Amino acid sequence: YSCTQLSLHKSLIPKEMYLGMMNIPSIWVTILSSSYCLSADKQSRPIWTDADKAAAEDPDYLLQGEYVSKGVGVQAAALGKGTFYVSRFKGGLPGQGWDKSNPHVELINTESLKKSINGMKRTERVSPTLGAKPPEGATILFDGKKTKHINGQIKDGLLMAGAQTTGNYGDFTLHLEFRLPYKPDSPLSSQDRGNSGIYLQNRYETQILDSFGLVYERDLVKVPLKSDPKQWCGCFYKFKAADIPMCFPPLRWQTYDIDFIAPKFDDGEKISDATITVKHNGIIIHDKVKLPKGTGAGGGRKEVPEGPIIFQGHGNPVTFKNVWILPR
Repeated sequence: YSCTQLSLHKSLIPKEMYLGMMNIPSIWVTILSSSYCLSADKQSRPIWTDADKAAAEDPDYLLQGEYVSKGVGVQAAALGKGTFYVSRFKGGLPGQGWDKSNPHVELINTESLKKSINGMKRTERVSPTLGAKPPEGATILFDGKKTKHINGQIKDGLLMAGAQTTGNYGDFTLHLEFRLPYKPDSPLSSQDRGNSGIYLQNRYETQILDSFGLVYERDLVKVPLKSDPKQWCGCFYKFKAADIPMCFPPLRWQTYDIDFIAPKFDDGEKISDATITVKHNGIIIHDKVKLPKGTGAGGGRKEVPEGPIIFQGHGNPVTFKNVWILPR
């Protein structure tokens, strides 16, 4: 399997955890001067963070993805061991022609998938805001190297999940680009499939997760539900599902463009809710949504006029690049 390296220093690891790592053959780390690799999660499920290696090592990766023909769009999500979750959309792909009618969904094997997509064109969509340049007045939070505006681990020029801004922000426009790992053996619909999130002011989370191929209506999901659909990619965590499922396949770069208006206060009393608009891969998935309080874990925190931005670390090698913010 392909490897994602995790750099740790022995002095930073509790003794019990360090010894435990040494007894797990499928999980390797960089300790002191010795290099090892992380090739599987804690349940020995393979993880790929490089598209070329995934293509070379897992034939399912070459088949999973998006396909189009006249009036039809297909998303095929790899489930591991030659099994795929296939959604067929009338009119085209989500955000690209789908008429929002119920998709036809089936679980099929490799040969059935090849027959299903015979005559269709494979497409690899690119977000129209990928590589967006920061406008005048914007602060570059991360551009491939460490800045004073963000604390977090940088690996191979990418920001790893688990970072946080050093400054606090009120009203702003935020642009970021993220990449999900390829974890086909992790159950689709579960929170183990590339879990992260963007916590605005450390209170309002827009979820990051590999939920490619799924729609948010429970009755239309043909795998066991391992988490609430409002916990899937693009959703305000446990508060509101996205208006349209715009998740790209794993290991494809994706974008969030977020316009955020912070809650307003008068003499310490809140007089207006936070308001948020989100574009996922260039498509509006939330339009001027009012948030009466924080979402997920942020719901228990007192709202504030300004706060940091958290790139949630949740045990998955999610990476970020080209992150900038324009205060309003």
